[in-house]
Amino acid sequence: MDRSLFIAMSGATQTLLAQTANANNLANAQTTGFKSDLEQFRSMPVFGDGYPTRVYAQTEKPGTDFSQGNLQTTDNPLDLAIKGDGFFAVRDSKGKEAYTRAGDFQMTPDGNLLTSSGLPVLNVNGQPINIPAAEKLTISDDGSINIIPFGAGGNTMTTVDQIKLVKPDAKNVEKRTDGLVYIKDGSPQVDNATVQVSQGVIEGSNVSAIGAMVDMIELARNFEMQTNVMKNVKENSAASAKLLQM
Repeated sequence: MDRSLFIAMSGATQTLLAQTANANNLANAQTTGFKSDLEQFRSMPVFGDGYPTRVYAQTEKPGTDFSQGNLQTTDNPLDLAIKGDGFFAVRDSKGKEAYTRAGDFQMTPDGNLLTSSGLPVLNVNGQPINIPAAEKLTISDDGSINIIPFGAGGNTMTTVDQIKLVKPDAKNVEKRTDGLVYIKDGSPQVDNATVQVSQGVIEGSNVSAIGAMVDMIELARNFEMQTNVMKNVKENSAASAKLLQM
């Protein structure tokens, strides 16, 4: 009887964890550049002093779905979307280089180029980008930032910096709790000329809201089933105890 109780208890616990991850995906269905987390269950034997006769459920995070989200045209010169594979390089809150697909950039009055969450966007040398005041700004396919400075006259564009675009091995990247992507082995990444961007376009989330809702209903039913098993175990235990008393 303890065996069924243990299995139901571990399954209910892991279902709650899976529901948390699924809820996070659903909450970010409209977040620019968001990549959904993948979840799966598997059975794990309980190892101890004796023979492993008990098995519990474990939720795993096998990875992240890095497939491209829908592209949306905004005509905002600071909005960028990567064509195909690749990432923008940014500096995280701890000062480390990290990567993102979210290209809804903004510029401060001082000319600093930042992500929508306020992180500095890095150039090919790994330094924060600062853009001088300009009459016009364009960003080329390779991430080069071109401007016509105030008072320059004419239509001659001047390249002032270039956004760092990287294309690491998909097996060597991981998304962490801050939503940014990092290199697993910490190896330095250099600008990759094959990565191209589109100006005036942003990439939406790749989360399927309908799929996430279906998963939420399925997980809720699994949790209900597991709690019912625990309830039945309690009732059976009480019945057995009553029989022994007689």
